Amino acid sequence: MTFVFDFAPRSAASHHAQDTASVDMSVLDSPAWSALNGAHARFAEGNEFVKRYQNDVSPFVGVVSWEEPAIWDAMIDMFGREAHVSLSHFAGELPTGWTEVGRGEGLQMVASPRVTGEPFAEAIELGPDDADEMMAIVARNEPGPFRPRTHELGRYVGVRRDGKLIAMAGERLHPDGFTEISAVCVDEDYRRQGLASALVLDVAHAIRSRGDVPFLHVSATNLGAAAAYEKIGFELRRKVSFLTAQTPA
Repeated sequence: MTFVFDFAPRSAASHHAQDTASVDMSVLDSPAWSALNGAHARFAEGNEFVKRYQNDVSPFVGVVSWEEPAIWDAMIDMFGREAHVSLSHFAGELPTGWTEVGRGEGLQMVASPRVTGEPFAEAIELGPDDADEMMAIVARNEPGPFRPRTHELGRYVGVRRDGKLIAMAGERLHPDGFTEISAVCVDEDYRRQGLASALVLDVAHAIRSRGDVPFLHVSATNLGAAAAYEKIGFELRRKVSFLTAQTPA
């Protein structure tokens, strides 16, 4: 059975536009760059053209603009020759000498005003002492990149059953005025119990309490998750590409 969802970007007149009227939506075009120059500056390495997270924190790279020619040489200087670089939100053509290694398409979704969130009674706060279990649940479920210090990027919560961490969600990128919800995962035996939505709403509640707007990314092929996020009030802002490229030899 094939499911088709019409995830068309909403117009500026949509009701989530009212919610984001006081923030600069353009930071979501390059959320890593905004975060690395703001809330996550302490994790940043780089220069005026390119910045990246420390390697054990996140693989994401931010650039000042994809229209700036100097970013490509700046990335070679930063990563070296024949190195793999994660290029998110890039939709153009790679320069001569660069090689595409892999590509994935995603959906960037922003919370509408009806996503106020609510605390989830079963959720527990996760921290450094839980890092190994957080890495393990990510390995089992593969929700996206997660490294040993990713948990330092924001608040993470989870659910334990019989002492085992079986569900998790948390905060990743913090572009100005926004916070990304990420690492949403539930072990297979505990799915279809509403745990993912409950944790997402718990994280969203904390984000709203700080005055930020929640947003997230989901694989364009994961239509079930995209539909679930739309059901609780997230709206598609844009389609994005996640590219892994190799620098020239």
